[in-house]
Amino acid sequence: MENETKFTEQQHQNVTRAAGVVSIAVMVSRILGLARETAIGYYFSSKVSADAFYLAFRIPNFLRDMFGEGILSKAFITTFLATETEDGEEAAWHLTNRIFNLIFLVLIGITVLGIAFAPIIVDVLARDNFDDSRGWVTQPLQHFGFDSKIELAIYLTQLMFPYLLFVSLAAIAMGVLNSKGRFGIPACASAFFNVSSLAIGIGGYYVCPLLDIHPVTGMAFGVIVGGILQLLIQVPSMSRVGFRYRPMLSLRDPRVLQVLHLIGPAVLGVAAVQVNLLTNTFFITSDSAWLTWITRAYRVMHLPIGIFGVAISTVALPQLARLATAGETENFRNALSYALRLMLILTIPAAIGLMALSEPICRLLYEWGKTVEEDTIGTAGILFIYAFGLCGFSALKIVTDGFYAYKDIRAPVIVSICAVTLNICLNYLFIFRGFFLDPRAVVFSTVLTVTLNCAILLLLLRRKVGGLGLRSLVPLTLKILTASVVMGFVCWLTNGVIENDWLGTEGIIPRVIGVLAPIGLGLLILAAMYRFLKISEFDDILNIFKQRFGK
Repeated sequence: MENETKFTEQQHQNVTRAAGVVSIAVMVSRILGLARETAIGYYFSSKVSADAFYLAFRIPNFLRDMFGEGILSKAFITTFLATETEDGEEAAWHLTNRIFNLIFLVLIGITVLGIAFAPIIVDVLARDNFDDSRGWVTQPLQHFGFDSKIELAIYLTQLMFPYLLFVSLAAIAMGVLNSKGRFGIPACASAFFNVSSLAIGIGGYYVCPLLDIHPVTGMAFGVIVGGILQLLIQVPSMSRVGFRYRPMLSLRDPRVLQVLHLIGPAVLGVAAVQVNLLTNTFFITSDSAWLTWITRAYRVMHLPIGIFGVAISTVALPQLARLATAGETENFRNALSYALRLMLILTIPAAIGLMALSEPICRLLYEWGKTVEEDTIGTAGILFIYAFGLCGFSALKIVTDGFYAYKDIRAPVIVSICAVTLNICLNYLFIFRGFFLDPRAVVFSTVLTVTLNCAILLLLLRRKVGGLGLRSLVPLTLKILTASVVMGFVCWLTNGVIENDWLGTEGIIPRVIGVLAPIGLGLLILAAMYRFLKISEFDDILNIFKQRFGK
C-alpha cells in the first residue's frame, strides 16, 4: 500500500511538473495570439476587413481544430503508445510514417476542394446582414478590386486554406513528441505561428497597398508561413527521439486502420466545441461586427483554456493511455481525478477573474486604432458569458481523453451529436425566431451545450471505470468557489478605484495598471485563501515552483 501511495504521488508530481512546462509555453503562445488580435483591431475595422478575415480564417481553422490538433493527435497518441508497447518501437515508427504520408495525401485533396468550393462555403456561412454595404462604402481606403466583404472573404479563404495541410502535419509531430514525453517544443510551436502572422500581418498592412493588394492579405500570408514554421520547429526534436522519414504507405496495416477507426466516427466526438463554433458562424453573421466581437472574446478565453485545460490534457492523455493499456484501472482513476482537480483550482478563479475584468481587459487589448467603444462593450459582454463555460471547455478535453485512452469513441460521438443539435436548435430560437436577438445568445447556447456535454460524458466515464472520486470534488469545488469569489470581488473593486478615482481609462499606462494591478492583487488573495482552506493541489503547484527555483 505504501509503495502504491508513493507511485500515485510520483504520478501526480510528474503530471503537475509537465503541465507546468506546457502551461508556460502555451501561455507565451496565447499572449502572442492576443497581440495578433490587438494588431488586427488596430489596423482593420470590425465591420469590414476584420469581419472578412475572421470569416475566412474560421473555415480552415475549424478543420485544423477538428483534425489537426484534436482528433488526429489523440487518435495517433493512443495508437502509437499501444503499438510501441505491444509491437516494439520500430513498428511504432512505421506507423508514424504511414499515417504521416496518408494524412498528407488526404489533406492535399481537401485543400484543393476547399479552394475550389470556397465561394459556396462562404456564401452558405455569411448571412445578408454580414455584407453591410454601408460600412464598406464609408471606409476611406479603396478596396483593391473587391466590391463587398463576401468577395474579400472568399479571396482570403482560398489564400489561407493550405494552412490546414501544414498545421495538421505539425499535429502528428506533436503527437509523436508527446508520446515520447517531450512536451515543451510542441507547446512552443504555436508561438512561432503567432509571431509569424503578427510580423507578416503588420508588414503586409504597409507593403501590400504599394503592390495594389488589399492590406489584410498580409494577415493571410502570415497564417500560411506560421503553419509552415509550426511544423518545421518540431522536426529536429522528432529526429532526436528516433523518428526517420520513410515514404511508406499502407491502408491494410491494422494499426493504420485503428487510427482511422478512431478518427472517422470521432469527428463530432472530440470536436463539439469546434463544430459549435462553425455552426455558430451561420448565426453570428446576422449582423455586422458580431463575428469580430465573438472571435475576439473567444481569443481572450482561449488564453486560460490553453494554459490550463490544454496543458493538463496534453500531459494527461499519454499517461492515461499507458495506464489503460496496462490494465491499471485504479491508477487510471487516480490520474484522471487528479487532472480534474488540478483543472478546477485553476479554471474557476480564471473564469471569475474574466467576469470581473471583462471590459477593462477588452479595452486594453482591442480599443486602439479603428476599434471603438462600441466594439469594446460588445466584446466584453460576450467574454462575460464565455467565462461561465471555461470549466466546461477545459474539462471536456480531459474527460474525452479518458474515453480515448480506452479507445472508446461511441459515447463521445453520441453525446456530442446531441449537444451540437441542441446548440443549433437554441440558436435558431434565439436568432431566427427573435427570442434573444443578441450575439450573447449564440455564446450562451455554446456554453450551455458544451457544459452539458462534459457533465454527461463525465458520468458515463465514471460508470465505465467504476468511479472517479467525484464526490470529493464537491467540497473542493465549494472551497475553490469561495476563494475565487473573494478574489473576483477584490479585482473588481481594485479596478474600479484605479479607473474611477485615480487614473481613468485613457492611455496605455492607465489601462495596463487597471488590468495588471487587480490581477496581481487578486492572485495574492487567491493564494492566501487556498493555503487557508488547505487545498493540497495548490501545494503541489507551489512545490514544483520551489523545486524549479531551487535549481
